[in-house]
Amino acid sequence: MKTEKEQTMADTGQPSHGAAHKWKFFRASGFDQVRLDTGADLLALDQLDRKLWFALSCPTRGVELDARTLALIDTDQDGRIRVPEILEAVKWVGEVLKNPDDLTKGVDGLPLSAIDDGNPEGKQLLASAKQILVNLGKADASVITIDDTADTARIFAQTLFNGDGVVPPEAAKDDAVKGVMNDIIACVGSEPDRSGLAGITQAQADKFFSEAQAYADWAARADAEPAATLSLGDRTAAAAEALKAVQSKVDDYFARCDLAAFDPKAAGPLNPAEADYSALAVKELAAEGDAVRAFPVARVASGRPLPLKEGLNPAWKSAMERFRDEAVRPVLGDKESLTGEEWASLVARFAPYETWMAEKAGGVVEALGIARVREVLAGGMREAVTALIDQDMALKPEADAIAGVERLVRYCRDLYLLLKNFVSFQDFYTRKAKASFQAGTLYLDGRACELCVRVDDMAKHGALATLSRTYLTYCDCSRKGSAEKMTIAAAFTDGDSDQLLVGRNGIFFDRKGQDWDATIVKIVDHPISIRQAFWAPYKRVVRMISEQAEKIAAARAKAGEDKAAKVIADAGAHVEAGKVPAAPAQPFDVGKFAGIFAAIGLAVGAIGTALAAVATGFFSLAWWKMPLALVGVVLAISGPSMLLAWFKLRQRNLAPILDANGWAVNTRAKINIPFGAALTSVAALPAGSERSLVDPFAEKKRPWGLYLVVLIIVVTAVVLWIRGYIPR
Repeated sequence: MKTEKEQTMADTGQPSHGAAHKWKFFRASGFDQVRLDTGADLLALDQLDRKLWFALSCPTRGVELDARTLALIDTDQDGRIRVPEILEAVKWVGEVLKNPDDLTKGVDGLPLSAIDDGNPEGKQLLASAKQILVNLGKADASVITIDDTADTARIFAQTLFNGDGVVPPEAAKDDAVKGVMNDIIACVGSEPDRSGLAGITQAQADKFFSEAQAYADWAARADAEPAATLSLGDRTAAAAEALKAVQSKVDDYFARCDLAAFDPKAAGPLNPAEADYSALAVKELAAEGDAVRAFPVARVASGRPLPLKEGLNPAWKSAMERFRDEAVRPVLGDKESLTGEEWASLVARFAPYETWMAEKAGGVVEALGIARVREVLAGGMREAVTALIDQDMALKPEADAIAGVERLVRYCRDLYLLLKNFVSFQDFYTRKAKASFQAGTLYLDGRACELCVRVDDMAKHGALATLSRTYLTYCDCSRKGSAEKMTIAAAFTDGDSDQLLVGRNGIFFDRKGQDWDATIVKIVDHPISIRQAFWAPYKRVVRMISEQAEKIAAARAKAGEDKAAKVIADAGAHVEAGKVPAAPAQPFDVGKFAGIFAAIGLAVGAIGTALAAVATGFFSLAWWKMPLALVGVVLAISGPSMLLAWFKLRQRNLAPILDANGWAVNTRAKINIPFGAALTSVAALPAGSERSLVDPFAEKKRPWGLYLVVLIIVVTAVVLWIRGYIPR
């Protein structure tokens, strides 16, 4: 007899193990992609040739999918989702669900009845799901949601033993054990327990007790030879510290005195020179300044003992007083000075202590004191703490199953969505939902651009994304009242680029509906549409004429200004000289004007001849050829630009845009012309809208076009009449 799961698999057409799955494909934007419609399709993904997968990996950052779900799928935690991880996730969830079609529903809420209790893991998951609901006070619930599994502190609040290997002190019933666990936290730190409390792990406990044993062994060495190591008892540490503070300076002093004894002439240079004091005289001195500290601790002389009260360098006076009180007086009595032999005996007296201190171990637990450390080690506390941690770890399978419930609920909601944006780009190309890489919609220049991706490194992204042959604008986005910032790359796939300039502002709406101020900071220029290519030659001619006209007008204006300035300057000079300049008479130059009229005539004649030639050829055509001739002229002008744009638009490719963000796209993801038009919406009046053509602020138009047409007709007729084409 078939189990419920086997019957469901048979009803849904899922192939048996080893049987070839029958795939369905859909065609979008000029290429084929696999359809993922049923649970059987998902479970058979291991049979699908990887060359047919749309992507082979994707990043866990910068995609519009739940970050926690992606982290669970990313088992090696390398920040990327790969094919083996996808297959492992699908396989696992398929084994613990009765009906794999539940994966395609993508709802936040898993019925407990959907979990397959026919296998051990499914049975454990079902029990854990019920336990979660009991802990949350929902014992009668039949559906478990992501919110139910997300608050682990509430789930595990009823138990301090939860299988995570972390035990809080509150789990100990014995106050002595609890105190030791608090000592462990104070010395080596803690880890958060699933219940939300601070606890300790076995590694932390082992480290604490190892350090405690090392500290106790080290302290025991001093107890074995107290006369040598702790010669002053409890005061040894303070005495040794006071000696060490001045040791290098005192050694320096006696070395200088020995050198002066060797050669009396050395005493002078070994003491501060008068120039050294002169250099200090111009400065604001402090008693313990660095310049003064560099001088010897006392004045150097042959055979002179070290003074302990009078005649000391002011910068070292306080340190020498501590040395005298802590080290000299307890050992040698109250002395006014110290000889070299006495100094050597003091150093030797504290040498065993210095050696012992240099070999100190277990410093982590030193703050507890040796008495507390010995108490901890003697009370069998290590075994007691380890027993508590073992008790917690014994519940690991049950606790892991509780964590597995979260994994299952998240996979049931999000895994199918990921597959439709990984194995195929079903969401993107069917336009039923936004793809995981689409960050939102940019509104700018009367258009809405839906193909927008987040960008971390604009320069790096642009270097690869330019291979997409897509017109891209990089925009810096910020939100008012927030420190959040981001950069997006928006693809313009319809309209024109006439008004798309660096510095233009728009509004970007992210997937949460939040609006961002967006400013264009970089453009990757490629053709946008055939329509733009058609008008491009004419716009270039108009722009060239406009620029030339502006240059000529500017030159003429500059010449006029220069001439006016020269006249004013000359007039001012004459006024200063007491003369009133007389306006020079301008004689009428007949020859000049005749030349002008002749040039105008030649120009008109040339234009007329050209127009006549065009008109002659045009009017000689049969009437049905005339429209074809006009179309031919237009194609001759706009055709090359349109053809080039058509070739480039057919090469638009989504893959480089995503690869630049860390994807590994496995196919040429085309963005053909119709699909591109769907990705960018151009502003248009709604259907059925009423439109008034009366513009009270419209510029008054003169019929220059009519004047030009009449002029061309007249000139053409005159030329044709002169040449005899029209009977006189």
